[in-house]
Amino acid sequence: MHVRYIGRMSTALPLRRADPYRDLLVIDARAPRFNQTVVAAGSLLAVLTGFWPLLALLGTQLAVTVLFGRRYCLPCVFYFEVVQPRLGEGELEDSRAPRFANIIGAVFLLAASGFYAAGFATVGAVLAGVVAALAALAASTGLCVGCEMYRLLARLRGIRGGALEKVDLQQLGVTAVDDVVVLFTHPLCADCQTLQPKLEQAGRTVVAVDVSQHRALAKKYGVSVVPLAFHVAPDGRVLSRA
Repeated sequence: MHVRYIGRMSTALPLRRADPYRDLLVIDARAPRFNQTVVAAGSLLAVLTGFWPLLALLGTQLAVTVLFGRRYCLPCVFYFEVVQPRLGEGELEDSRAPRFANIIGAVFLLAASGFYAAGFATVGAVLAGVVAALAALAASTGLCVGCEMYRLLARLRGIRGGALEKVDLQQLGVTAVDDVVVLFTHPLCADCQTLQPKLEQAGRTVVAVDVSQHRALAKKYGVSVVPLAFHVAPDGRVLSRA
């Protein structure tokens, strides 16, 4: 195992596969759950005590994180600098779904604080309670409703099998006459690393497109999440989603 050493510490820490502040396409899956734990606890505390400014603080923190990045997310920084070095890096996932969930959380929390401030405490409590419940669900089970909403919207925007009609195989450097599977992937995506061997073991010819190196292709074909695989005919027609 690769290790790194910090200062004079004698404890060897696992080397990160992804820099949390620079590799923004992926994120340690534990980080969003840690953040969701903070949001759930803070929202519940605000509802129980009626201290609604806490909701405004949480909502502002999520909004700042979305706009300016993880360096300004206090729970995220605490996780990456204190928790992750002790537990090690978890599974890496596409960061766009958690980011979308943060946007929804920020809107709900800021709206809740606004209703509280305007004297509509019941409405504010309901909105904050929804955030607390969904954040607690995500933190405890990994089921992130906001993330699932993002994936559904991504499919509706055209990445489900059949929506993409043709792939330019020549542009990908493919000259094989047999059917191929075009796999959009990322080197830090854990699911991508497991899907490609499975397809190859099944006898499929796989053409991997690294979206971190070919952003224009990812944009051209509407790739919003990875991994994404299409069964493509020799003439480039998309036959199905693999």
